[in-house]
Amino acid sequence: MTKIALDAQALSEVAVQALQEIKGKNIVRMDLRKSDGSVTDFFIICTGTSNTHVQALADSVLKVMKKEAFEIPFAKEGVQAGEWVLVDYVNVVVHIFLKDKREFYQLERLWGDAKVDRFEDM
Repeated sequence: MTKIALDAQALSEVAVQALQEIKGKNIVRMDLRKSDGSVTDFFIICTGTSNTHVQALADSVLKVMKKEAFEIPFAKEGVQAGEWVLVDYVNVVVHIFLKDKREFYQLERLWGDAKVDRFEDM
């Protein structure tokens, strides 16, 4: 099998698909490529309905990114607690929150100049 490297845009689409498969809520993709001070190309932000749901969403991202994009994360944090999971693929960073944590940290507000795509809940 030939490995084809996906660009950041395509990787972000795979990550969104992985979240949609497990019924992630309020999925947002922020294009940070033209934002000042950005550390990545895309942020994907999603809400889970419980700690278990947050963990399942993270597992889905890890599994689908490995299977579809042949990517393993540079880093991952928070999977055990299931309140805020960060999965870092360098050019794409996935944040999965419980609702109250997402409201508290408000990552969407940090990059107000970013292009934002919102995805319908499935």
